[in-house]
Amino acid sequence: MNRVRELVGASAAYRLGYDGTGVGVAVLDSGIDPQHPDLKGRMVYSYNYIGRNQDGADDCGHGTHICGIIGGTGTASGGRYQGLAPGCHFVSLKVLDRMGNGNSKAVVEALHWLMDHGREYDVRIINISMGSTAPQYSEKSGLLEAVEEAWDAGFIVCAAAGNQGPDRSSITVPGTSPKVITVGSSDDNQAVKVMGRRRANYSGRGPTLACVCKPDVVAPGAYIVSCNAWWRKPGTGAYTTKSGTSMATPVVSGSLALLLSGQKELTNKEVKILLSTSCRNLGFPRNQQGWGMICVPGLLGQETELCRKR
Repeated sequence: MNRVRELVGASAAYRLGYDGTGVGVAVLDSGIDPQHPDLKGRMVYSYNYIGRNQDGADDCGHGTHICGIIGGTGTASGGRYQGLAPGCHFVSLKVLDRMGNGNSKAVVEALHWLMDHGREYDVRIINISMGSTAPQYSEKSGLLEAVEEAWDAGFIVCAAAGNQGPDRSSITVPGTSPKVITVGSSDDNQAVKVMGRRRANYSGRGPTLACVCKPDVVAPGAYIVSCNAWWRKPGTGAYTTKSGTSMATPVVSGSLALLLSGQKELTNKEVKILLSTSCRNLGFPRNQQGWGMICVPGLLGQETELCRKR
């Protein structure tokens, strides 16, 4: 995470005193380990849509890793593996089981709950680090409708582009929605283990089947070190390494939490416009990089070499 923070220029926000404080991030994933040293005291609400109870413990490890990227404090590493927005707080909605599998019904229910109750917990950002393929003529599914309703309700929805690349039109649902912020990996040229095997150039490419340009933005997604849900087990550490667009998505969510902690009045549409004009052009095709790699100084209106670099 120290490498990721440097790549996106997060220190520009820290110098202004922006650390995500006051910003709630809803993480629709496999749950969270609220006792992890980097996440302790940060979860304000959780619900398990798989088991239908309040036990949102992470039995997969994916969600805890995601939360660490968004806003882990880095306590267990002396700050080395601090997440992007260490002052933010989390609403954890468990929609994935211990194998990392889920169904759209659970995600839709979680989104509807957020539309009814998310404001009570100051939720501004919804992170969805998952996706599924859709038949050519069913893109306008219930899941897509739900994420678009959440966007229309004012939430910033960040969704993974998926790991089905590099074929054309390989963005996964709900990242195919033209409204949400769809995130790909900026470094998918590196061979990493995704979907059970080692691959490079895995990040989903656009356009969507409805001819919408996607992804919107990219962020580092290879070999990301973040919180380990199994940290209590003998022989394991507080951190683990994972790769994929699932990891790139919370980099964007955390960066936007930094922005909102200093500029709370921004709407989701205004944030998306800021993204479109502030990213670092990596020189890749539009259907691979979108507007480019997220650059925190650019989001804050600062002219830096980091955001201009190519």
